[in-house]
Parts: sequence; structure tokens; C-alpha cells
Amino acid sequence: MDIKYDRRSFIKTSTMSVGAAALPLTMVELAFAKPSDNFTFAYISDSHIQQIKGTQFVRNWDRGLIRAVAETNLLTPKPDFIMYGGDLAQMGNKPELDHGAEILSKLNGKVYHVMGEHDYYLDLGEYWSKLFGKQYYSFNHKGVHFVVLNSILTYDDWTFNRWPSAEQRMAEMAGLDNPNGSPFMVGDKQRDWLKKDLAKVKKDTPIVVFSHSPLQKIYKGWNFWTEDAEQVQALLAPFDKVTVFYGHVHQIQYNQIGNIAFTSAMATAWPWPYPQSYARAQQLLPKLTVQMNRADPFFERDATGWQFIDVNSGRASATFNLYNNSTRTVAFDPQAGHPKDKTYQDEDKRIAPQVHY
Repeated sequence: MDIKYDRRSFIKTSTMSVGAAALPLTMVELAFAKPSDNFTFAYISDSHIQQIKGTQFVRNWDRGLIRAVAETNLLTPKPDFIMYGGDLAQMGNKPELDHGAEILSKLNGKVYHVMGEHDYYLDLGEYWSKLFGKQYYSFNHKGVHFVVLNSILTYDDWTFNRWPSAEQRMAEMAGLDNPNGSPFMVGDKQRDWLKKDLAKVKKDTPIVVFSHSPLQKIYKGWNFWTEDAEQVQALLAPFDKVTVFYGHVHQIQYNQIGNIAFTSAMATAWPWPYPQSYARAQQLLPKLTVQMNRADPFFERDATGWQFIDVNSGRASATFNLYNNSTRTVAFDPQAGHPKDKTYQDEDKRIAPQVHY
């Protein structure tokens, strides 16, 4: 599988000038030996449509999604499909999901969906499922096996027994730094399904997995964490090349664990700071294969933008265009055995995260 794309012509076809560097979606191209097998898909995530009252919604959030949809429709070549990465709504209610679904309905093409915790914990995904279908599934497309997981489940006692109302349960899970939250997980039932699904796939088939939370453990205090991540990784380990794309974190992350390359998608809503910018996170943050870095996580729209993500022989290579920072490229380095950020990989080139607490 050999990657090829023309970034200059792609930007020109978006019909954007200065604004082209701020497209809030992800463009992915998988290029194979035969040009006829090449295809692209677009990735949009984390819009957090939030109702104020009636038909009034927080303008920044729905404007971000409207822009992403409009610019996705301008992509040339036209993507084979679009993936929405979760957290369409903020509090998971019907007006928010309806408003988000109406905006997404303007997309020209097939759309797949990942469930986020903000979509789930009010009614446990009942209305979201009526709108968008299954909460986990797989499909094949031009030689690649795609898997969509619901990674934001948690313990039954927390989900069903702890809270006096569904609204309080949703509010508790929606908080970023909330001791009343609960770790996310894929769960036994879904892992059993995944094992059976992957048993039918040849080990040299490229695997692309979409989840909402990262299928790794980054920082538990903010639920940048999936409790059974290692068990999911073990199911993916027999395959030659695996790429996991996820949303949820509203920031640039990349990592390599064994054969699995991890890449986050930026949000259309707002950025989160990195955990190490939080005074109480220092001793809790595990050491990653690749250290995260962003020039200033407190720019209003930093880590909201767009990126090319190329899958070259199953390895992710992402070019990020940020609102307030220069273009960044993260690509797998075969000699190092993990992704490298070409601008900030060296420690002496990194800009320390600001501490605002």
C-alpha cells in the first residue's frame, strides 16, 4: 500500500483561502498498488451541540459543525464516506441530537457514526440509536476492515443504581474533572463480539478501528482512558497493521503500542488543555511511547482544525493544520518504531504546556 496525495491541490479545491488552514475535520487517504483501489474518507468529531432554550443553541458549537459539513462537501476527490466520531450533543437530549442530525444530513455521502458519552448517558443511547443505528459494528471497504466500537460504557452499578435521575447521571459523566465520574470501557459483551468479528479477517488485512475514547490509558482523572484497553489491544495484536482513530480528547495525540498506531481527531467545538498542564496531574500521567506536545493549549481554538491522516502500509501519518500554530506532521518512523512529530519530537524543541491552575 503506497500513499499519495497532493496537499496543495486539496486545499485549493476546498475553495478556501486564509480559512483553509482551519478546516475542522480529518481527511484520510488509503492508497494501494492499483490506483482504482485508492480511496478517501473524511472524519468529523466532537461538536457538542448545546441547547440554550427552545431552538437556541450555543453558536460556536453548531457553527463549527456547519462549517465542517460545508467544507467536507467541497472535498475533491470526494470521500468514499464520512465518519462522525461522537459527542454530537452536549447533554444528550432530543433537541441537541435532532439539531446535530439535521446539520449532518447536509453531508453529501455515506455517513458512519461513533457514539460519545455525551450522546449516551441521558437515556443510555436510546434516541441516538433511533437516529443513527447500531452502537458498534464493522464493515469492509476496498480491502480494509473497519471496526466501530462503543468505548464509553462503564460499570452497571454506576450506570443504573447510583443516580436519582437520568439528568444527574448525564451531568456527572459530562464533567471533565469530576471525581463522581466513572472510567470508560468497551465491556465483555462487545469484546466477545470483536473477537468473533476479527476471527473472520486475514491477519495481513489492514485494520482501522474507530472509538470515541482512546483505546489506551492516558489520564484517568479526565477519562482520557479506557479501562479494558489492554484487553482490546490484545484482540488487535495478531494483525500486521492496525490504526486506531479516536475523538474525545479535543487535542492532538499520537502513540504506538506494539503494532497499533493511535491518532486522535481534533474537535469542531473547543480544545482541552493537556493533562500535564493541570497542576494535580503530574504524578498521575503515565509515560507514553510518544510525548504529546502543542504550542499553547490555551488558545481559544487551538486543537480545533483539520488534518490529513494517511495510512501507509497500516501506519498513520497525520498532517495537522492548526488555527494559531504552524502546520504539523506526525508520521510513523520505522527506525524509531513509533510515530514522530517532525517539529516537536526533540525535547529541546518542545514548548512546555502552560500551567493555568
